[in-house]
Amino acid sequence: MSSQSKFKIPHTYVIIFALVVLSALVTFIVPGGEYNKDTMEFSYVESSPQSWQVLTAFFHGFTRQAGIIVFILVIGAAFWVVNSCKAIDAGILSFLNFTKKLESYKVFKGIGVNNIVIVLIMLMFSMFGAVFGMSEETIAFTIIIIPLAISMGYDSITGLAMVYVAAHVGFAGAILNPFTIGIAQDIAGLPIFSGIEYRLFCWVILNILTISVVLWYAARIKRNPLKSPVYKEDEYWRKRKVQQEGEEIVYNTPKAAWVSYFITLAVLLPFSVVFHHTSIKIGSSVFDIPFLIPVLSILFAYSGYRSLEKSMHFYVLGLLFFTIVFLVVGVMGYGWYIGEISALFLALGILSGIAAGYGANEIVAKLTEGAKDILTAALVVGLAAGIIVILEDGKVIDTLLYRMSSAMDDVGKEASVGVMYAIQTLINIAIPSASAKAAITMPIMAPFSDLIGVSRQATVLAFQFGDGFTNMITPTSGILIAVLTIARVPYGKWFKLVLPFILLLVLVGFLLLLPTLYLEINGF
Repeated sequence: MSSQSKFKIPHTYVIIFALVVLSALVTFIVPGGEYNKDTMEFSYVESSPQSWQVLTAFFHGFTRQAGIIVFILVIGAAFWVVNSCKAIDAGILSFLNFTKKLESYKVFKGIGVNNIVIVLIMLMFSMFGAVFGMSEETIAFTIIIIPLAISMGYDSITGLAMVYVAAHVGFAGAILNPFTIGIAQDIAGLPIFSGIEYRLFCWVILNILTISVVLWYAARIKRNPLKSPVYKEDEYWRKRKVQQEGEEIVYNTPKAAWVSYFITLAVLLPFSVVFHHTSIKIGSSVFDIPFLIPVLSILFAYSGYRSLEKSMHFYVLGLLFFTIVFLVVGVMGYGWYIGEISALFLALGILSGIAAGYGANEIVAKLTEGAKDILTAALVVGLAAGIIVILEDGKVIDTLLYRMSSAMDDVGKEASVGVMYAIQTLINIAIPSASAKAAITMPIMAPFSDLIGVSRQATVLAFQFGDGFTNMITPTSGILIAVLTIARVPYGKWFKLVLPFILLLVLVGFLLLLPTLYLEINGF
């Protein structure tokens, strides 16, 4: 077979456009319908087939996802400045040197330092996903972890697994996730975050499975990098690594770095006064931590001073570290979302540029270069949203939901749970937002579960699993498309590689649902 005749995976834009057209065709086949928002009774309505609206759907998709698009551009701009400072290069080099020292100890050499690193990073992001629903935030961390994975001898897919997959498996496990469990249980009339013991068990099982698969895959790529399905695409990261290794890092501390340090202190001082008391929300519990922001500010003042005595590079790494710390505090303590997080990373980029000795024009130029470099990822998010626009405007989502829920009539409990699980899994393709899906499906599923003798808690668990797993392959997920584009991993290759693993997760999820039907489980 000639190389010209070999099948070539379509560009992500082509796949998205094809799905938009397919969605438009569905609106001609499936009759229109909608649920009454007050009574949640379904009724058929006049169909609204979509034709030329295929073209306007992209515009509406961009306006709908404007926040995420700007967030991605800001992240790309900020990290471009941080990368230009050689701070991340210095951090990775120091980290790799540290791991080499650890390998001299038998206890670490036997287990494998890289394996320990992968496990710890994945557990951290999985916990973030389980506790406060980390999802969009993985976009920022992808830019950090991919180069680390490449430097450790792995590929970009391993890097994505360490961050994106780990966070979304945690999101599916959802110990205290307010965006899934919180909303779904509230609508179902259950005590918020009840049944936590069994969900914690599920989270542990899912993480053991996921980490085992990732360690197996990573070891396979480590032994033979050519087995990576993205070996060709990773040439970008390998060239970047070689280029960075060829450029000697000159450790120094320009006077401008001290200016950046004192500017940061001047900003933190009033924040420490105004926000001297922080209430961290974990699930339904609230932990009052007085002087959290002041203590973090003092820690920054001390660590920043000590790092500047060594080099500007370590100071910028410190800025990055405290940016992540304040991100977690902001999300869990003050309800931050992408607007506040974008501002935080923009400040990181500007302060890093000042520390490197860049002038105002040079900082703006580098921010622009970074936004330009990540523009493709931002565009994909807006384009993918066009699929949902077509399905919503065509008034077919509620009809599909009604038809699928009707399939549960006159079947056993096991089959009913399976059908509910399948509905949540399939509807996730059209509605990737967990909060929106909970608001649409739970008012229907919760009362129905009473009729068939299935606990509402089991129904919530079916929603939780159905929402989480397929997020990692659905093309309507702007976050998935964004991280794939940043990592330069084609969607087609990702789908082909990850699909068997997702199907395994779906199967395990169903098996974890079955005990809720037969065993006396607290909260169920």
